[in-house]
Amino acid sequence: MRPACAQETPYFVTYSHHLEEPGNLEIELNSNYGVQSHGNDFVAPWVEFEYGVKAWWTTEFYIDSQGTFNDGALYTGFRWENRFRPLMREHWINPVLYVEYENTNGADKTMIEVVGFDGAADHAVPNLLARKEIAHELETKLILSSDWKGWNISENFIGEKNLGHDPWEFGYAVGASRPLRLAATPNHCNFCRENFLVGAEIYGGLGTSSNLTISGTSHYVAPIVGWQLPNGVSFRLSPGFGLTDESHRFLLRWSTSYEIDGFGRKVRKLFR
Repeated sequence: MRPACAQETPYFVTYSHHLEEPGNLEIELNSNYGVQSHGNDFVAPWVEFEYGVKAWWTTEFYIDSQGTFNDGALYTGFRWENRFRPLMREHWINPVLYVEYENTNGADKTMIEVVGFDGAADHAVPNLLARKEIAHELETKLILSSDWKGWNISENFIGEKNLGHDPWEFGYAVGASRPLRLAATPNHCNFCRENFLVGAEIYGGLGTSSNLTISGTSHYVAPIVGWQLPNGVSFRLSPGFGLTDESHRFLLRWSTSYEIDGFGRKVRKLFR
């Protein structure tokens, strides 16, 4: 028996300390379906390209879009994310530093994070008006993550700043997950228990630098299930439930990804 790979976590909002393997490329298709209390329901798909530059550095590029029922669909922007792990050895708590540049418009509904006073009312604005608001933002995160007896427990503190005049907005995300079995079978197996992960995350806004609070902010709890196949394909599903009046009543996230081992090496060989 060999130990099961514990490097993947099934979270949609929370980040752990596990980075992409150097030279590997992961392509991921995600969607977020949201139920609106005072507006039209929506589906917000996005695509991620995640590449392991070094063992301590992972970079990721996002392309966002959305479609709102009875309103239309549109491209809503892009994001460029970088995660840096300063301590490579495994510790009780493993810190990761996160920096992201966002160029999105006000119609973006991917909800990859929730900060400040983000709420369901923001997504009720018609696309024609919301798309006129262009946001150039810097997002930072302090990621703290631990692996313990098969469990991953991760805590994120989020700070986001519009590069204009707006104050800093803050948020949080906390997740816990584990595979259904820690030891993997030596044979090729798609439906073995070690290929399935279960967990949950909770996330929400914490107000701004001028009004740090949980009052009037939105918060969500979301169970998660993931299925990782030996051929590099993974699936995730997460129903989310709003906990405050400002939250969406229900969110449903799903994801399909494919990891290409040694992508960087294969590209370099083309130019030799």
